[in-house]
Amino acid sequence: MVGSLLAGCEKKEDPFVDRVVAPVLVVIQGAADGGGQTAEPVVSQTITAPVTMSVRVYELDKSGILDYKVGIDSIPVASLALKLTKRDGTTLADLKTDNNGLATLTKTWAELGIAAPAVGSSVLLTWAGEYKGQPFARLSRVQGIK
Repeated sequence: MVGSLLAGCEKKEDPFVDRVVAPVLVVIQGAADGGGQTAEPVVSQTITAPVTMSVRVYELDKSGILDYKVGIDSIPVASLALKLTKRDGTTLADLKTDNNGLATLTKTWAELGIAAPAVGSSVLLTWAGEYKGQPFARLSRVQGIK
């Protein structure tokens, strides 16, 4: 009887979600939610001007997580190669972060695939890279406003 009770306590792997901790924090600059609080931060850009897209990339130093005086430190990741693509796989740019972990790109709406932008036009984006041998991707969206 004891053997059958212990069998019910076995750890089972989750068959639906392959969880890997992201190696970096990618903050979408100018997003309505502050850049990192939603699954797909939205950046609003006017339809009459070029679109500027920026991300800031941080490594999270968690060595002081148990010390309330230290906590988690956000360290900018410099010289990190990033690929900005549309969700259909179209490459928009190959970027590199600066010393502050910032990568910025300016494109016209036409270069983003929208020849005649209107209010509400949007482009789904993926910022992807690899840090310390682990690939990562961050989703975002740029949306046209008046």
